[in-house]
Amino acid sequence: MATVLVTGGSGFIGRNLIEALLMRGDQVRCLVRKPAANVILADLGAELIAGDLHDHANLQTAVKGCDVVYHLAGATAAIKVDELMRVNRDGTANLVNAMATQPNPPLLLLISSLAAAGPAARGQIRIEADPPAPISNYGRSKRAGEEEAIQRADQVPLTIIRPGCVFGPHDKAMLTLFQTIQRFRFHPVPGWRHPPLSWIHVQDLIDLMVLAVEKGERVPAAAASHPDEHVGEGIYFATAAEHLSYAEFGASTRSILRRPFMPVLAIPAPVSMFMASVNETFSWLRGRPDVFNRDKIREALMESWACSEEKSHRQLGFEPAANLDQRIRDVIAWYQQQGWLWS
Repeated sequence: MATVLVTGGSGFIGRNLIEALLMRGDQVRCLVRKPAANVILADLGAELIAGDLHDHANLQTAVKGCDVVYHLAGATAAIKVDELMRVNRDGTANLVNAMATQPNPPLLLLISSLAAAGPAARGQIRIEADPPAPISNYGRSKRAGEEEAIQRADQVPLTIIRPGCVFGPHDKAMLTLFQTIQRFRFHPVPGWRHPPLSWIHVQDLIDLMVLAVEKGERVPAAAASHPDEHVGEGIYFATAAEHLSYAEFGASTRSILRRPFMPVLAIPAPVSMFMASVNETFSWLRGRPDVFNRDKIREALMESWACSEEKSHRQLGFEPAANLDQRIRDVIAWYQQQGWLWS
């Protein structure tokens, strides 16, 4: 039994992780901004600690006596780039600094993103040893968070996981895709090309996270001062072996939802960018960021987001519990149980 801290526990990945860790018998703490709004985590059995990644005093309290810190907290969209950096870079720096002050610093499992590595060239599959080359503001902010943690790898044991597209129970972001196919019987896709993507079900991601904690490679202490000499060490991609395009993912969804007709609506890149720009303007007026923005369209128009599962399989023995088709079936069944999709 371990004492662990989870940041970002109110997100859909965090919620699934907390449930899994509690079932394992771990003592789970969650750093949350508003404990009253996260009573469901307390009802599961987690200890709630009020604070955020910029609350230095409560960070010290949260990490004290921990064996492992699962760092999931982060921003996927923001009105300004500075806000992405404040959360994803500076928040990570604050967390790892608090961990470094402990007599026995816990292991940091940093959940980053494939966006921090950047896309692959057409026909290629990215591996962990490839130098990072993020192309979006989000990707650059996640890479900056990685760099903050790596700079302290000589003080805090560190493993980084870069998931591709994550889907599963409690995820409302992907729900829009399923609802559009079920209700309106079409599938909008940005751009004419359909790049291969890396997908992983949240339960498979959690399995990989647990394996990485138990026997994963750590970022070498020497990387703190010579990061260019240790590219990819202590880092794992989280992906299934299949690299379905967004259009292919929709086609699988159509079949499972028994929709015989579902045209793929390819939205030209300039139109996609214009629509995202308009939505950004409304987001700015509302003061609330939205993931449908030019940054995400820029990512969607790349040649390939295929990354390799070989390292996690070879070093950790990781294999998804089911193929993507079955995992899509699983999440659709879960959505139907919640009444979010028709049965």
